[in-house]
Amino acid sequence: MLRNILAVAGGFIVWTIGWLGFFAAASSVTPQYFNEDGSTDSAGVLVAFLIASMVCSLLAGWVIPLIARGPQIRLAWVLGIILLAVGIGVQASAWDSFPLWYNLIFLAALVPVTLFGHNLNKR
Repeated sequence: MLRNILAVAGGFIVWTIGWLGFFAAASSVTPQYFNEDGSTDSAGVLVAFLIASMVCSLLAGWVIPLIARGPQIRLAWVLGIILLAVGIGVQASAWDSFPLWYNLIFLAALVPVTLFGHNLNKR
């Protein structure tokens, strides 16, 4: 049971560190594309954010079998739903800062890409 909790927590931590790291790197390397509030109007940056989110979700799902010792699809579902719940909260707070297409794709990809990441690491 403890390994299962740690697997979900580990996946969440991997996603969060990956996302925050990418955002920090992108905003420091290309500050000209960001507004003072951290938002951006650049479609290219938004697409890069979506790709980064998907990579983070893929890795988050991938670490679950490492920690839980074997495939645990239900844990990947739990992680995906937690990521979606947190994502809805974060996106809702910044909903007007980004275009609708970005918000919807960002949220829609969280669960399926996390599940796909888990399936890539079935041992």
